[in-house]
Amino acid sequence: MAQRLLFRRIWTVATKELRQNPAPSAAVASSSFSTSFQPSSSRGPFLTPSHTLPCSLPLAFHRLVSFNVQDHDDFTERVINSELPVLVDFHAQWCGPCKILGPRLEKAIAKQEGRVTMAKVDIDDHTDLAIEYGVSAVPTVIAIRGGDVVDQFVGIKDDDQLDSFVSKVIGQ
Repeated sequence: MAQRLLFRRIWTVATKELRQNPAPSAAVASSSFSTSFQPSSSRGPFLTPSHTLPCSLPLAFHRLVSFNVQDHDDFTERVINSELPVLVDFHAQWCGPCKILGPRLEKAIAKQEGRVTMAKVDIDDHTDLAIEYGVSAVPTVIAIRGGDVVDQFVGIKDDDQLDSFVSKVIGQ
């Protein structure tokens, strides 16, 4: 559990750093792979983009379709204060329908090309958020725009229903 949380935090910092300071693809592609991991003074012990792989990252890497909520402050920052509409997927690791709905929902959101994003909230890790939003069954998907709940559904939906739900949330 602690390892998973540490990995999430490192991943969040690393991806945020890459989004803020993308390396020029020509410089990365022409540089040879370096195994010297010397931390830069301003970034701490994390690898700089020029010390990663000798190829450029796809543009889709910079704009993530979904993210895992780390804590209540992260939820406030990335969901409540988001300029984009956010679909919050309340799920659990032990939930079979959640494992089916998650990828379908990500696919429906990816079709919208950055006009909406998805936050994943594991109810076992973030019980306080589940209680705050009245989640009594999983999967529950809540659409939040400008900090307000605009729509929601409980249970599994087919692809057409998900596309319709996402389009309706964006169009409101």
